This record gives sequence, structure tokens and C-alpha cells, in this order.
Amino acid sequence: QVQLVESGGGLVQPGGSLRLSCAASGTVFFRINMMGWYRRAPGKERELVARILRDGTTTYAESEKGRFSISRDNVKNTVYLEMNNLKPEDTAVYYCHVLLNGVNYWGQGTQVTVSS
Repeated sequence: QVQLVESGGGLVQPGGSLRLSCAASGTVFFRINMMGWYRRAPGKERELVARILRDGTTTYAESEKGRFSISRDNVKNTVYLEMNNLKPEDTAVYYCHVLLNGVNYWGQGTQVTVSS
């Protein structure tokens, strides 16, 4: 069993930055195969934002390349999503995701609103 606690969402103006954090507990962090962030905007399907594998390999959605950066801290058992140059279309609920031994785990979600 894995518990995920997200933080760092909020209201930011266009062009601003936010950093999301997802702290994992309930398992040895290095055993987690893949961690990532997804988001669901109003009226849209949930979509991948970024993910990072155990070996550090990262993948980003095309629209986030160059603006977002995902990283993990194996000491703090935490994965981060650094978001820069935020746009109104980035407004969504962001969910932390973990894949461990073939099982998917999700955080409760954190709201990110980009608006002037």
C-alpha cells in the first residue's frame, strides 16, 4: 500500500511559477517503478504531464517540454513538479501517480489555477 500526499497548488498569474510536491509513504521509495503527474482540466480527460522512472528517465507531454521539470528526492521520498511560465490552459487538478509492482496509486489532487 502506498499513500501519496500532494501539496503546492494554488492561484498564480500567467507567466508565474509553482512547485508541486508529492510525498510517498508506505513503501520503500526506491522500489517505486514510476512516479508522475497527471492533470484533469474542467471538461477534459485526465492527461499525463510528466513522469520519472526509477533510473531517472523522464518523459513530458509535448506542451510541457521546456516549461515543466519533474524530479525525485529519494531521501525525502518525494517527487516534485516544477512549473514555469504557466498559462491559463494549465489550469487543472494535478494528481500524483505511482506505479508499483503493477498497481497504480493516486493522490487526492491539488488545484492549480492560472489566472490574472
